[in-house]
Amino acid sequence: MSSPDPHVSDKRSRAAQDDDRPEHGDGASGVRPPRNPESPRRPSPVIAVTGAASGVGAALVSRLAASDEVKQVVAIDERRGDCAAAQWHVLDVRDPAIAEKLRGADVVVHLALDLDLETDPAARTAYNVRGTQTVLTAAAAAGVHRVVLCTSAMVYGALPDNDIPLSEDSELRATAEATGVGDLLEIERLGRRAPRAHPGLNVTVVRPAVLVGGTDTALTRYFESPRLLVVAGSRPTWQFCHVEDLVSALEYAALEKVEGELAVGCEGWLEQEEVEELSGIRRMELPSAVALGAAARLHRIGLTPSPAGDLAYTMHPWVVSVSGLHAAGWRPRWTNEEVLAELLQEVAGRHTVAGRRLGRRDAATAAGAAGATVALLGAAAAVRLARKRRGI
Repeated sequence: MSSPDPHVSDKRSRAAQDDDRPEHGDGASGVRPPRNPESPRRPSPVIAVTGAASGVGAALVSRLAASDEVKQVVAIDERRGDCAAAQWHVLDVRDPAIAEKLRGADVVVHLALDLDLETDPAARTAYNVRGTQTVLTAAAAAGVHRVVLCTSAMVYGALPDNDIPLSEDSELRATAEATGVGDLLEIERLGRRAPRAHPGLNVTVVRPAVLVGGTDTALTRYFESPRLLVVAGSRPTWQFCHVEDLVSALEYAALEKVEGELAVGCEGWLEQEEVEELSGIRRMELPSAVALGAAARLHRIGLTPSPAGDLAYTMHPWVVSVSGLHAAGWRPRWTNEEVLAELLQEVAGRHTVAGRRLGRRDAATAAGAAGATVALLGAAAAVRLARKRRGI
């Protein structure tokens, strides 16, 4: 892989790149024309998309269907979506019959993943891993020559000694302790093995930063709390990826303009202090043992969907370089500041305690009874009990 883009290593050098980045609303959405427009054009591909009826999948299907570079879009999901221009197949991606539906496709973009915080973890893993296995095997059997997988930059791991930014070929040091990350690591492992098991099959992996735009994750819920939890001694950094930029990067991969392992996100990053200033949400700082202990205890007894491992991604840096896409001419349309502003609009009026979303009345009760600091942790009862036991 190429080395990190030097422009990315300094987040305040973004201004030097503004002239290269398309303006909002120009229809380009970050996709640049080929560097040599006079070179022979490849035949327009048939592209299949799984998870096509909603979210990122639905946005990608609509985008590909409107592209004059795509011959046909095959859309696969457990229900039919809204894009009438696509050829729809309604089935579960774990069904081996998907191989017949993929016959004739050149590229498959696999987006049928369940990363819902409320899904039973065992069921979520069974769906994600079995689905990916089936799609990769079916694609090879159907003669598809490229599969595009979408995981997350979380697979690099959030660690105090991470480089800022991480290069795309950095070692994947994440563990399975955060929501869904174990599934994503297994999906990446399956993607690396597939070309060896099926010669001629190319697997491209796209890893977005914190995804925003109609998404609901432990990291977006972080901004639904009355205070931003900061673990003492940690070094939080924030890099976002708007869904529109992810879709344009997936289109680039589907059209074979890039390949390999690719990170996608905004230019640069924001420090925690900048996030607090831009959001207007004050911090609440706690010792590591208190924050991690409370998070683990609450998750263990079923009061919150977020395991303690999710906290690492709000403590340590995992900013990524997007040099692979940059080298191909891709640029994000959104800045970190713009995505944060949109995220704050999306979560306005929502109330989350330790990753668990509350109704308005519940949130008011929790905040009134324990104060915003304790409500953020969702550990008021545990703190009071511990103090009583010590006679405080």
